[in-house]
Amino acid sequence: MEPVRGDPALLARLDAAIGYYLRLQHDDGSWPEYSVGERSRAATAFALGYLSKTLERLRAAEALPQRRAEVTGALRLAMAWFLDPGNADIWQDSMVEFANQPAAGLAGSAKALALDPDESLRRLLDDRIGYFAEYAQSPAGFLYEPRGMDIAYNLNVTLTEIHEIHTELGSPVLLPLVRRLADWFGYTVVPEPDGAGLVSFASGAARTPMYFLDAVTPDRQQRDLGSVFCRSVPGLRVFYPAREDRAAQRAAWAAASEPIAPLAPGDTNPRIPANIPYGEGYPTRSQRAAALAGLPAVRHERFTELRADPQDQHYLFVRRPSYYLQAFFGTRPNQVVRAGLGLLWHPAAGTFVHGGQSSNTECWATVLPNGGTDAASNLTPSYFDGPAGTGTAVPADEVRTVRRDLGLRWTTAGGNVTGAVLFTDAGLVREATTTMDGLEQVPLVLRPHDDVRWSTGGAAVYGEAAAATATGMTITRGGVTLSIDWGGPAAATVAPTTRTYFLDASRRLHVLRVPIGRAGRIAYTFG
Repeated sequence: MEPVRGDPALLARLDAAIGYYLRLQHDDGSWPEYSVGERSRAATAFALGYLSKTLERLRAAEALPQRRAEVTGALRLAMAWFLDPGNADIWQDSMVEFANQPAAGLAGSAKALALDPDESLRRLLDDRIGYFAEYAQSPAGFLYEPRGMDIAYNLNVTLTEIHEIHTELGSPVLLPLVRRLADWFGYTVVPEPDGAGLVSFASGAARTPMYFLDAVTPDRQQRDLGSVFCRSVPGLRVFYPAREDRAAQRAAWAAASEPIAPLAPGDTNPRIPANIPYGEGYPTRSQRAAALAGLPAVRHERFTELRADPQDQHYLFVRRPSYYLQAFFGTRPNQVVRAGLGLLWHPAAGTFVHGGQSSNTECWATVLPNGGTDAASNLTPSYFDGPAGTGTAVPADEVRTVRRDLGLRWTTAGGNVTGAVLFTDAGLVREATTTMDGLEQVPLVLRPHDDVRWSTGGAAVYGEAAAATATGMTITRGGVTLSIDWGGPAAATVAPTTRTYFLDASRRLHVLRVPIGRAGRIAYTFG
């Protein structure tokens, strides 16, 4: 940037751009986003962040004094609108929606007040930070996006805004919230045993699903600012590259002689350069390895964890010696969430089943003739100590006390599918009863060297479609075999999809579909 530092033409363009941006602000302090008359929570929140950073840099450069005065006034007006407790578009009763946006407004306000202190606005800021801490986080542990869980937004966006708040205030006021969030995160991811990275609870995400996270990501990611929390919240260390790996990556880049490829228009993220001054805190390899070993699914062989939100959202996590399973039941926070079973993982062999979000063709579900699935419905659950129906009914708040076989039954809102599952130490048995002929749909994560065979002995080849009239299928990976048994002969199919996992595309999603008629029983057994 040296050749253009202080360039009059550049400064004039910058002045014009800031002037245009300031003219978009409404008299009440808000900014529009999609239409001129809109009072946008998101646009105003991010205006507070970027304008306060702009003001800091203009002051450091002693540039555009008149424009700096206008920015100062615009920030004060925006804070008065954004921090107003009566502004119901931002501060909803009992729940703060789209948590990343209020967090951004709080971070921008903290920055603006660090530049130009104001006692009355600071009192409003402190009050709203307290409100955010109380109402932006679900009792389950996640931050609402918009009214449900979303790993990607919580990790990539909101966590970075929280660090900015801490930095500008000089106090970790939201650290208890971050620790509860890290505890929640621990249940939502599983590590692949070969070290490729993490696979996450994508089907239960209400906004932007994070299907996987590479162990070493391309340098540099928006989420990396959150790595500073690794010092005080060790559970977050699994989500960031090891310090040594990032250093090696950067050294290789610096030593390379190839021309740097220009970024395509739109393929940039203004959050990354904005976050750089706040630093980073990657864990060491040994620290990251210890955090991976501390993930609940890795650390324990047996637990039943049900995290509930007052909106009738049930997030179920079942660990038994042979597997770990993630599922969602209850009332879906929106239409993109896919209810029911979501992920099946083995501690030595990794992920075998992984359901998708916002899709009726990639979720783990019962599929009806019209293409609809029970996963696209609200599913009313009942829990049992033992098989559904014959076991002892267990209230939701006592599900975590079930240590052995856990039974579960659910029904769709329209009553066209009734499902049940029994979780045992060796695997699970899933049953479905429908009002019309259905299919069992299983989104399988396969690796190229997996041995996939029908019960007839025929092989299903990785990356190719296959069909067989069979009673089941086995998937052998290393010394672990997952048997999927549907009991009687059925014309089953398996087909590859376009979804691959990790930078090396070392896994691919394949979807198994098995006709079950109006009633089916499918056993998933590890051996």
